[in-house]
Amino acid sequence: MANLVIIESPGKIHTIKNALGSNYKVVASVGHVRDLPKSSMGVDIENHFEPHYINIRGKGDLIRELKKEAKNANYVYLATDPDREGEAISWHLANALAIPPEKIRRVTFNEITKSAIKAGIKKPRQIDMDLVNSQQARRLLDRIVGYKLSPFLWKKVKSGLSAGRCQSVAARIVVERENEIRAFVPKEYWTIDAELTNADGKSFVAHFYGDAKTKTKREITTESEALAIEKALENAIFTVTDLRHGTKSRAPAAPFTTSTMQQEASRKLNFQAQRTMRVAQELYEGINLGSEFGGVQGLITYMRTDSLRVSAEAQDSARTYITEKYGESYCPKTPRVYKSKANAQDAHEAIRPANPMLLPASIRKQLSADQYKLYKLIWERFIASQMENAEFATVAAEITAADYLYHASGNTLKFPGFLALYEESTDEPTADDATGLPVLTDGENLGSKSVSPVQHFTEPPARYTEASLVKFLEDKGIGRPSTFAPIVSLIIARGYVARDGKSLVPTPIGEITTKLMIEHFPDIVDYTFTANMEDDLDEIANGKDTIEGLLSSFYEGFSKELARAEEAISKDSIDVPVEETEILCELCGARMIVKNGRFGKFAACPNYPTCKNTKPLTKSSAETPEKKQEIAPFKCEACGSDMVLRSGRYGDFYACVQYPKCKFTKQKVKSTGVKCPKCSADIVTKWGKNRTVFYSCERYPECDFSSWDMPTLEVCPDCGGNLYRKKGKNYLFCRGENCKYRREVEPGAVNDSTEDAER
Repeated sequence: MANLVIIESPGKIHTIKNALGSNYKVVASVGHVRDLPKSSMGVDIENHFEPHYINIRGKGDLIRELKKEAKNANYVYLATDPDREGEAISWHLANALAIPPEKIRRVTFNEITKSAIKAGIKKPRQIDMDLVNSQQARRLLDRIVGYKLSPFLWKKVKSGLSAGRCQSVAARIVVERENEIRAFVPKEYWTIDAELTNADGKSFVAHFYGDAKTKTKREITTESEALAIEKALENAIFTVTDLRHGTKSRAPAAPFTTSTMQQEASRKLNFQAQRTMRVAQELYEGINLGSEFGGVQGLITYMRTDSLRVSAEAQDSARTYITEKYGESYCPKTPRVYKSKANAQDAHEAIRPANPMLLPASIRKQLSADQYKLYKLIWERFIASQMENAEFATVAAEITAADYLYHASGNTLKFPGFLALYEESTDEPTADDATGLPVLTDGENLGSKSVSPVQHFTEPPARYTEASLVKFLEDKGIGRPSTFAPIVSLIIARGYVARDGKSLVPTPIGEITTKLMIEHFPDIVDYTFTANMEDDLDEIANGKDTIEGLLSSFYEGFSKELARAEEAISKDSIDVPVEETEILCELCGARMIVKNGRFGKFAACPNYPTCKNTKPLTKSSAETPEKKQEIAPFKCEACGSDMVLRSGRYGDFYACVQYPKCKFTKQKVKSTGVKCPKCSADIVTKWGKNRTVFYSCERYPECDFSSWDMPTLEVCPDCGGNLYRKKGKNYLFCRGENCKYRREVEPGAVNDSTEDAER
């Protein structure tokens, strides 16, 4: 009998099979197989917080098949992801499949490469119940908060709202920043820069500092002050009175953690956190690089980590590349070691390329655009982290004119070091952004080209972006690497926060809910309390506390807060603002407002029930008259005029600008993200007769592929093809010629895991 290896993602099956050989059969659980029920809280608070787990709906066939495979195997290697949630999934698998303890072998792979897989298989262990209990405690805690607070918000504020332990804190952070911006009072200040020239006639700018005798800094707050100084400097001689030369070194940034990867991908690639994690997952699970590079390979180490630790083998590879590419002067004498934060779990290495010698440019053709961009970013960051410091020559000059002191400074790059490859992005300019000064000498009199007083006003703090919010969450210890992206996505999906370009802005309902939470549930939205809860979960992971101990301590105070809030708040006391549109009701002339219905948002007359007029809330109906129309990249096939984008009941379409004279229209197709099985082009969504939806190849009619069944991004665990959702049915199936895989799913769902959604 062969050994059975159970992993989470079907995408890793092929790579692991090739690494382990014929003595191992590799199958996938496709995430969780057991969870708390959706229809009830699933936690017996009165009975020591006993959880009630059930098999996830739609996974019955999969569980039966896995159970059969486990029964026939010599040993069952549970190779779920190397984190607490992965440990919990292994424990759930062991219970759901009734695997005898003596057959269980828990193994982990920090990277999906042949050497790492073989090394992991050689070091089996038992399931770590401390890690499992820590994950259980988090799950039960979040379930209690969500299932107790959400109904409270439905009754008191608005139906459809939800609350969560981390999401409520994240919403508060965004709301409080908006309040800071509103309360901000600009203050006037002035700068008086001088454009000067040295003996060679080369120009540079010096900045007003203050009093020349005391060398104290002076703030200029009024125009009269600025003009008085400008007048005093009209005929003044600018003299270099102090000149200091020096050197400065700058060390490279550490390799990526989950948080820093999300921040840098946002700044450099304009990726949202969720997009970054999706692409990183693809790189970790494995990409088919072709026979030239050994087939399917995982390209990066595990992407959910807060550790800065790096293996000696990876360091050696990086140092070899640096020496060969740039020379010995670019490689430090001893390998660089970075210290992780005090509260880091340190279960894995930092995020790095699995094989540092696999250059991004060499595999660019095998990667999608997003995969290449993120792999290049990870690879460059890691290699640069092992390079020598950059060295700068600095110069600082004090310049006196009349009774005033000016400062000028600059730096020149002497040795690029790691900057030859990579430079970390920042939200603010750094001192190293300055340019060099021309040659100056002590006592030199300088030429004065101009003295320019300029009025300024202090700026309010910037709104949070996804990157800066993730940084704040990490700095405050709120959440863990696996939760940062889901937290941000959830507060946006729940309508507490909206995007304005890159900025995050609280919605009116977000502000009302946050105010209510601060007043009546201060612990839930307290930064320190939430961060301390993460420490308490770590205590369970370290075997120093229990699930019941943590939950009972929390629930005692929480239940009292909930009871007091129930009595203190009435729905009538909360004024929920309405969201107005630019649409005028044609029946009564009132400005229509946004309402939520069974099928999403729609525009309704605010004078209901006197006026019951409603409209679909489409892009065109919500447009203001000034909004420019989007011109199509093609002409009308009937008359040759421009085509413009319109929105209708069944989605976006292009229409001739000559309408109604010319009524030619063309549907705007939307890519499903799935590749055509016949030609590998994109499969797009289309509408047929009677507005029925179907899916076809974007190259139609050159390629005749079409399907009534919806293609999904889920991969068949048997043959690796994409799964399709049967039209009108609640199951996924594989269209492979000889593949009979089929799996039940819940109505309206493709992914059965609710873990991230409730965090």
